[in-house]
Amino acid sequence: MAFDFLVPVEDKVLAHCEFLPAQAIGKNTYIHTAKDGLPVIANATVALFGVRESRNAFEKKLEKLDVSGIRIQLYKLMFGNWNSTVVDLGDLEEGDSVDDTYFVVKEITAALLEENIIPIIIGATQDITYPVYRAFDGIKDMINLVAIDSRFDFGMDDELISSHSYMSKIITDKPNNLFNFSNIGYQGYFNAQEEVDLMERLFFDAYRLGEIANDLSLAEPVLRNANIVSLDVRAIKASEIATSANFSPNGFTGREICAIARYAGISDKVSVFGLFEMENNVQSQQLLAQIIWYFIEGVNYRVAETPYSKTDDFTKYTVPTDTEELVFYKSLLTQRWWTEVPSIFSSHTKLDTPALLPCTEQDYLDACNQNIPERWFKAYKKSFN
Repeated sequence: MAFDFLVPVEDKVLAHCEFLPAQAIGKNTYIHTAKDGLPVIANATVALFGVRESRNAFEKKLEKLDVSGIRIQLYKLMFGNWNSTVVDLGDLEEGDSVDDTYFVVKEITAALLEENIIPIIIGATQDITYPVYRAFDGIKDMINLVAIDSRFDFGMDDELISSHSYMSKIITDKPNNLFNFSNIGYQGYFNAQEEVDLMERLFFDAYRLGEIANDLSLAEPVLRNANIVSLDVRAIKASEIATSANFSPNGFTGREICAIARYAGISDKVSVFGLFEMENNVQSQQLLAQIIWYFIEGVNYRVAETPYSKTDDFTKYTVPTDTEELVFYKSLLTQRWWTEVPSIFSSHTKLDTPALLPCTEQDYLDACNQNIPERWFKAYKKSFN
């Protein structure tokens, strides 16, 4: 059983827990301890575990990831008005080889997915996204992956998998279950033009840092369609993390990244949330803990809704344009928007039923002005490739 490879939460974290108030997360989490073993996961909402594998880091790590430091900061935060059951499964140490670690990450993630439990993975390096993606094999056919990252992480063709090139492995590896990849927060000067061209050629979605920072709500429909959300903490500006040369002066602020994490939590499609590439200092650990808090907060406000299930809860808008007739839906409950995209037949739609693509009100307004939204056009083109 893959869970047997998880080591218990360190005693120093449990000792810290003893002094926390009853309302703290640490007092309301079922924790893997050396004394009591693994917690029962049957009715868990989210399951936290650390992955200390870093051998495929692009910039070699000088020290092991201090997951315990993140736990101490997370446990002291207050448990919200939540119905969630939170479990902490402990940590996965390095296997004999990196592939061994990948295999166990894949097996643990798949086991949690089978139980409809959302894994929150704290990983040393972002290449752990690859085995997380492979965990969906046999569970779900087509996967939407969203990376919150300053880079696209395609790497060079001949480069071995690393934290800067794992996306190439995901795109080329068989079976190919990747339906769409979206990047939130890329910074132009970190990405070769060939990578930008590849994103365009594959009809993937990319949103510049400035574009999202100017209007955070643009991230919501992207995350609403995601199955996996992979956060490279280096997308956050260095001053927010108080640390090293591997971070950029430009990036998301703490407030912005917490808002994005909440959007990810609210999405009822997001099945895995991974946080990678953090540093071992108190400010970084505090911010990571708050990002996780906002994700769990979002999970508690999930509303499972689709325009095809309860038509009374939606307003339908039909917009004729010069080339297409676009159909939009607005939820009367959450004010969220969708648009129909013909010719995409996905596993969750009935035969001959157009797929529903999450969108914004601005997309609807653009269509009213005879401008077909770019996200609609890309999804439409993808269906013919």
